[in-house]
Amino acid sequence: MANPSSYVLDTFALLAYFQGESKGARVREIIQRAQDRTANVYLSIINMGEVLYITERKQGIRKAEEVLASIRQLPLEILPADEQAVFSAAHIKANYAVSYADAFVIAAAQTTGGTILSGDPEFEEVKDLVQVMWLQKTE
Repeated sequence: MANPSSYVLDTFALLAYFQGESKGARVREIIQRAQDRTANVYLSIINMGEVLYITERKQGIRKAEEVLASIRQLPLEILPADEQAVFSAAHIKANYAVSYADAFVIAAAQTTGGTILSGDPEFEEVKDLVQVMWLQKTE
């Protein structure tokens, strides 16, 4: 069961946050709650890597380094890709049509009881496994 004060960011959510998109408004709100210590926010190290490679590919290494520094300043917990996380993500990937990185988000949500923040339609596939808070353009 989802913990109403715990959230897991996926790559979509974090990119929306850093790019200042309207879809990132809910992410900004949740991060502020974490700053105020009224919410816990988690990010898998796998998804952090995905954000970094996407940023570098589109905007260069310097921008990716800036994003990494910004991530390190956010009030969130980076979850490692330890053996248990890898086994959980592999099991999810074997049974659902989601990307491997998204499987880590799902595993993190199951482990923490957190609600996934995303606008990625791939998470429709697993709405029976985890709760998803959908990021909309008009928030």
